[in-house]
Amino acid sequence: MKELTLDLDIPQQPEEAAQPAAEETQPQVTALEEGQVVDYITDKAIKETPKEKVRQRVARALVHEHGIDPHDMARDFAVTVSEEGATRKRSKKADIAIFESGLPHTTANLRRVVVCKPEPKRGKNVVKLREPKQARNDLAELEELMGNEDRPQCVDGMWTDGVDFFFLKKVVRDFGAIFEDRSDWEIAEGTLGSRTVASHQRLRQADPDMLKIAFRRCHNYIHGNEGMPKDAAFWQFLYLLFAKMYDERVTGGTGRGRFRTGLKDMFAEDGRAAISARVRELFEDVKREYKDVFKPTDEITLSDRALAFIVSELAPYDLTGTDVDAKGIAYQELVGINLRGDRGQYFTPRGAVNLMVEILDPQEDETVLDPTCGTGGFLQATLKHLRHTWKKEAGTFGFPDTKEEKDRYGDRLKAYADEYLIGADFDPFLVRATTMAIMTLAQTTGNVFHMDSLAFPHGHLAGVELANKKIPLGETVDVLLTNPPFGADIPVSDESVLSEFRNGLAKSWGRNKETGEIEASLTSTPASMAPEQLFIQRAIEWVKPGGRIGIVLPNGILSNPGPTDEAIRQYILRHCWVLASVELPVETFIVDANVNILTSLLFLKRKTRQEVQNFDLRTEKPYPVFMAVAEKVGFDRRGNELYKREPNGDIVVETTVKMERLRIRGKEVTRPLKRVKPVIDNDLPVIAEKYREFRAKYPVPGVNLREAAGAGK
Repeated sequence: MKELTLDLDIPQQPEEAAQPAAEETQPQVTALEEGQVVDYITDKAIKETPKEKVRQRVARALVHEHGIDPHDMARDFAVTVSEEGATRKRSKKADIAIFESGLPHTTANLRRVVVCKPEPKRGKNVVKLREPKQARNDLAELEELMGNEDRPQCVDGMWTDGVDFFFLKKVVRDFGAIFEDRSDWEIAEGTLGSRTVASHQRLRQADPDMLKIAFRRCHNYIHGNEGMPKDAAFWQFLYLLFAKMYDERVTGGTGRGRFRTGLKDMFAEDGRAAISARVRELFEDVKREYKDVFKPTDEITLSDRALAFIVSELAPYDLTGTDVDAKGIAYQELVGINLRGDRGQYFTPRGAVNLMVEILDPQEDETVLDPTCGTGGFLQATLKHLRHTWKKEAGTFGFPDTKEEKDRYGDRLKAYADEYLIGADFDPFLVRATTMAIMTLAQTTGNVFHMDSLAFPHGHLAGVELANKKIPLGETVDVLLTNPPFGADIPVSDESVLSEFRNGLAKSWGRNKETGEIEASLTSTPASMAPEQLFIQRAIEWVKPGGRIGIVLPNGILSNPGPTDEAIRQYILRHCWVLASVELPVETFIVDANVNILTSLLFLKRKTRQEVQNFDLRTEKPYPVFMAVAEKVGFDRRGNELYKREPNGDIVVETTVKMERLRIRGKEVTRPLKRVKPVIDNDLPVIAEKYREFRAKYPVPGVNLREAAGAGK
């Protein structure tokens, strides 16, 4: 085989589809100094402080979730406030001020104000969330900015430190103004949606950062306020998340189902009781609908107060219509924190997952299997990849979905997950977690089997019988993606499992003293083997001829000189075409999985029987293999983001254009929003692009069975 090395030191391309943007009046940022960030409101370089991090998250959410035009916002807007009981007045600044759409930024046009504070340091502890009555001193500052009857038009306020979020509604009456606690902002004048108590705002698509915060707040509220351990809190949250998704499905995402709350309900005892009654009844329906996922003994054990809090956090979101990537990121982060194994074996870093799916490029009619699915990262990434593919084919990538597109893509994802998306795991808790993840993204539970994939097609666990019908070895699987558990400290020693591999890799390997060739011992067999060694054979056996494999492996298998590792490499070359090998830096798994090990991503295509014979007869022709070494994956060992830099050390920035639904003069319009952001120093997206260029020049080796099948019709 011929190795092809590639120069990866090229600028990263923006992910968003480039569209013409409106003229910007502010000078464009060309680079950032250390400690600077680009302000989302003004597009200017500013100092990044702990408070600024919170303000930037909120500003992005106001655009992406609420559709507020950033041109209708201002930072550090000064308003005049009165000293209580005195005639003297002074100036105070709102961290974010929001004005009537399209009107000048004056106090008369001020409609909403936001106060931002630095996020509290939490260390390893959960920060206990506060009730509004516990934050009266903080809310007094917000009330000052909103004003009394002197500013009747400024009616909504938010106070946040990135952990706590408080909302106030100002109601002006004959005797003065009062401030009421609310769970969210009301729908704005002139926008779409019902103004009933049951649906106080339209369901909104989630900003990825804010959805992560909402998920974390729900989990932390249960853990910190209900006295539950982290794992129990996690499952209670997942029960409610599943109920939310089910409610959206049966009601069509109208926001008028049972998983709802009025703006004041969570602050009144009778309101909380009503929410609790609705949601508990809803969960009973969920259990009846999904008998394979839930047991009759599963129950919501939260207090009415906790239930009301979580419903108020999740109810405003249209999780069905929210981008699958945003939901996947939020879900995976929460699941990874709670279900990660001692050595991170349940969790594959998102960057590696995305690269593997991009390179193997699963199609809508192809069966995808992850036999060690863990928390479902590969399956979620496959759904995201398909949806992005459809958007690109339609020429709408980078544009928000219309209602018709949401429904159509949702139906296609559901149909795909029902028929072609398959996972399996030995851990029943992970099977449940992955099933819930698929439900979150595709509105169906998919096909996730509880079984030991190394023991397959045998085994005693509940999913084996169904899996034998759905994915028999070598017959139906087109794409297999997996990060198998690996390491000498978790060996496979069960002879009933090892016996399945005695015809392949489960042998005692050595070198012939005369020829130096690798050969198996005729007198002994190993009593145990590392699981990743066996999973290589199982992956090859599982895909049908022409099927593609992406597998995470420790570097030793691909480079160690020992006879066992060399025998594995020979086995791979005999049975597969090697499509690509990508070496990852150690940071990849240190940050996301807490594993300090060098790994590579190996991509294979299973040979036909004739192609294996050609290899044995040494008539196989040489072919090029794509090889790359990733030096940067976007973050350092501590998880801090890495940015591309100019020769003088300044951070490189890029201008991106994304189509957003914005609120312009009371009406929703779709228009390009141009913003500047730092360029993440990540080789993985570049490698994916270079692989596509490589394949345009060098077709995939071996017989194209899809073309052959088409020609035979």
